[in-house]
Amino acid sequence: MRIGYGYDVHRFEDGGPLVIGGVKIPFGKSLAGHSDADVLLHAITDALLGACALGDLGKHFPDTSSKFEDINSRILLRDALTMVREKGYLVNNVDATIVTERPQMAPHINEMRQVIADDLKVNIDQVSVKATTSEGLGFEGNEEGISARAVILLTER
Repeated sequence: MRIGYGYDVHRFEDGGPLVIGGVKIPFGKSLAGHSDADVLLHAITDALLGACALGDLGKHFPDTSSKFEDINSRILLRDALTMVREKGYLVNNVDATIVTERPQMAPHINEMRQVIADDLKVNIDQVSVKATTSEGLGFEGNEEGISARAVILLTER
C-alpha cells in the first residue's frame, strides 16, 4: 500500500466560473490560477502523485507552460492516474476536505464525489469529500480564497 497527501490553495478573483471537484458552482467569484484552479482536484492530484513519489502537480504540469493554461483539472487528474497505474498501483480510496466560508459546498458534494470517482475509475463509495469553514480565521475565513486537503490510499495491482 501507498499513502499520499495533497494540499492546495487558490485566491478568489472576480468573475467566474468557480470550479471545485470538477463541478461548476454558481458564485460571483472564481479562483485564480494558470489552469481552471480547481483547488480540490489539485490536492487530490498531488496526493496521487505523492503516493508513488512522482513529484507534484507543478513538476508534471508547470504553470509556466502554455499547454496547461486554462486546462480542465480533470485532465490533469486522469493523467496522474495513468502515471500511477503505470507504476502498478490502483486507487483504494480518497478522503478530501475543502475549507471555505462561502460558497456552501454541501449541495455539490455528491456530484463532486461522482466526478472524482469517474476520473479515478473507482466507485463513489471510495471517494469522500467534506467541507468545513475556518470559523472566520485566516485567508479562508476572510474569504480571500479556498484551500483543500486530500489523502489517498493506493494498493498494488
